[in-house]
Amino acid sequence: QVQLVESGGGLVQPGGSLRLSCVASGSIIGITAMGWYRQAPGKQRELVATITPSDSTSNSDSVKGRFTISRDNAKNTVYLQMNSLKPEDTAVYYCRFSTVLTTFWGQGTQVTVSS
Repeated sequence: QVQLVESGGGLVQPGGSLRLSCVASGSIIGITAMGWYRQAPGKQRELVATITPSDSTSNSDSVKGRFTISRDNAKNTVYLQMNSLKPEDTAVYYCRFSTVLTTFWGQGTQVTVSS
C-alpha cells in the first residue's frame, strides 16, 4: 500500500524559508508527475508546483521566483523549497503523485507565515 508522508511545515516569519519533503512508501509504477498543492481556510485547493520524471517543472504565478520544486527518484521523494514566504502562503500543503492509473495524496502539512 502506497503512502505519502509530508514533513517540514511549521510557523515562520514573513520573509523566511521552509523546505517541505514528501516521501512515498511502497513502490509506485508509472509516475507521470509529482506536485505540491495547498489549501487555505475557506478556499479551494490550488496547484503550487509540479515536476515530471524528465524534470520539467511548472509553478503557479503566485509562487514563481520564490518556490522551487525538486525530486530525488532514488529516495521516492519530492521537495518544495519555499523562500520569501508571505502571510498569504499560509495553508495546508499537500503532495501528490500521479500515475497513468491513479493519484496518491499525502495527509498535508501546515505552513503558517506570521509575525
